[in-house]
Amino acid sequence: MIKQPEYTTFIDAFVDFSFKRLFATEESKPILIGLLNHLFRGRKYITAINYGKNEYPGEITTEGGAVFDVICTDADGTKFIIEIQRGYQQNFKDRALFYTSRAISEQVTKGNRREWGYKLTEVYLVAFLEDFNLPDSPKVEYLQDICLANRYTGKIFCEKLSFMFIEMINFVKEPIELHTELDRWLYSLKHLSEFKERPEYLNGPEFDQLFNLARYANLTKEERDMYNTSLKHKWDNKNVMDFAVAQAEQKGERKKAVDMALEMLADHEPVEKIMRYTKLSLEEIEGL
Repeated sequence: MIKQPEYTTFIDAFVDFSFKRLFATEESKPILIGLLNHLFRGRKYITAINYGKNEYPGEITTEGGAVFDVICTDADGTKFIIEIQRGYQQNFKDRALFYTSRAISEQVTKGNRREWGYKLTEVYLVAFLEDFNLPDSPKVEYLQDICLANRYTGKIFCEKLSFMFIEMINFVKEPIELHTELDRWLYSLKHLSEFKERPEYLNGPEFDQLFNLARYANLTKEERDMYNTSLKHKWDNKNVMDFAVAQAEQKGERKKAVDMALEMLADHEPVEKIMRYTKLSLEEIEGL
């Protein structure tokens, strides 16, 4: 088990234990309500939420289910799926569609399909992407707000299904640039474990609750063990991912060197020159 650094005052928001502590407890309801309202920017106004089950099994035993980090429902029945994704996952967009489809199909019971009027409640996926970008997304934007719309006119087709992807790697604002409440929220979540004390510019009742729940000293011994285990799991996964990226980069560099060596050999360049330009050994060049 890793040892929590003595200078750390607040927990890392983006590990499993912390994410659920900050967004999926009775004490954290004001935090989640505030964050959702800032994300929707007046398009929706949420006053109360109820947490729901976070596991949706497949309709048949051989069909995969879905397990969400946090799912809640507001007073109008709108469902919000709150997810954290720390590293890139293949077919991530497909996974997002699969998750939301489970929350939609679950709205009718198996024995009531014929009588069901197909009136859906809204389903929103709010996904924090901590350390990667969506494929083909602009690197200067940190909030992708996706809805069903007409491809040619841009007119919204249906509001019942929507996706918000918050790409934290793109959120690079400094404290002086925090002009909106959403800016302050994202900054606090991204830098939470770096604060030695609560900054004065992050004030208000919602932030009172956030920093109280996030204070490491307020955790019980059991909670600290759970947090440390969760944090270790996060860094283990990051080390594996970093190693895989480094390996891929090395393979890419070697391929470039080999391609260059082959071209130089075809042009009958001296081996010494090929070694100097490609950094390949004599044995490697002779083996080509």
